[in-house]
Amino acid sequence: MNKKILNLAIPSIISNISIPLIGMVDLALVGHLESIQYIGAIALGSMIFNFIYWGFGFLRMGTTGITAQAYGARNLKDASLTLARSFLIGIAGGFFVLLLQKPIGLLSFSLLNGSEEVELLAKQYFYIRIWAAPATLGLYSLTGWFIGMQNTRFPMIITISVNLLNVVFSLFFVLRFDMKSEGVALGTVLAQYSGFIIGIVLYFNYYKKLNKYFNFSELIDHKAIKNFFNVNKDIFIRTLFLIFVFTFFTAESANIGDDILAINTLLLQYFMFFSYLIDGFAYAAEALTGKYIGSQSSKNLKLIIRQLFFWGAITSIPFSLTYLAGGKAILSLLTNNQELIQLSSEYMFWIALIPTITFPAFLLDGIFIGATASKGMRNTMIISTLIFYLPVYYILKPYLENHALWLALMTFMISRGLFMFLRIKKDIYSQITG
Repeated sequence: MNKKILNLAIPSIISNISIPLIGMVDLALVGHLESIQYIGAIALGSMIFNFIYWGFGFLRMGTTGITAQAYGARNLKDASLTLARSFLIGIAGGFFVLLLQKPIGLLSFSLLNGSEEVELLAKQYFYIRIWAAPATLGLYSLTGWFIGMQNTRFPMIITISVNLLNVVFSLFFVLRFDMKSEGVALGTVLAQYSGFIIGIVLYFNYYKKLNKYFNFSELIDHKAIKNFFNVNKDIFIRTLFLIFVFTFFTAESANIGDDILAINTLLLQYFMFFSYLIDGFAYAAEALTGKYIGSQSSKNLKLIIRQLFFWGAITSIPFSLTYLAGGKAILSLLTNNQELIQLSSEYMFWIALIPTITFPAFLLDGIFIGATASKGMRNTMIISTLIFYLPVYYILKPYLENHALWLALMTFMISRGLFMFLRIKKDIYSQITG
């Protein structure tokens, strides 16, 4: 069972850790420019895209869970039709975002409270990067489907290609044409479309035999579409609350000041790096949980969950120790602004807590996605946000300021893991009827 986990997790880990690494490269590019406002611009612009793309996160997650269960039941026809439905929704959603870019931009920047210079730079970033929407959402569907088909190698190839091209393009525009945050945005757009093309080529080279299952009348089957949207509706609501948590975190950072916005943006890279790494095991959880529920194997399902937590624990401890010992050294790679580095030291201990506190929530997300237990995920997210995250912050804000923001985030992650763990028997094991 460990071999199955690692065969799926390792390619995902390799691809996933390239994402925050490239994000760090983007931040390092602007972090070494003459003004900290460029860091704030990337933070605010990225926050808007997090809201947009995370809102469509159901395309990736819902597609994985439904596909994995069809794969476990050896129903390749349903698996193929799931891809077609998800892909069409993703492409349509991407063009819908493009059509609404002006209203989205006006609404987003009216709600944000960055300085005038940061906001101007963020708008330049936003109105360029928005053109990647169709490619980005199309890739969500393809990636989710590949994982559901127990294939994490193709997402690895796509992700690494996208992120390496992002570096090349961004470096080219920033260094060759002296562009700033807008060069980083343009590099992202070109990289996303390159990855989209790579994903389509991989599908047709390896899975084209499944095209025989595509049938329009079955593609629009009412029952299947209803199930797809029922699963994804709850994932969508769950994701909106997750978006809110990190949007609120960034917005409150901006309210405190440009220096805190820059500091928290840099420190969140540690959180994102670990989250993408542990998501490699979460993707394995999605694929294998769905597979064993589809094949109705209670023994394998329980074994896989136990082993996933074992791997999560032995992965998180070295990361906590590394962040504790070398966090400041890592930060110096992201920016040469000594004032920011010095101010960040006060908050560095939060970073050391991230791996051991957060890994249960990430793994349980994968388990619940694979089981398409979206209602339990939704309810847990709502409770963790409204009963823990916001009250902790607002109660402690007058006394702890930015520390209250970090404490609220840690409390949020702990409560998510705890409440999903308490729901495993009801939401996961109950799906095995044999």
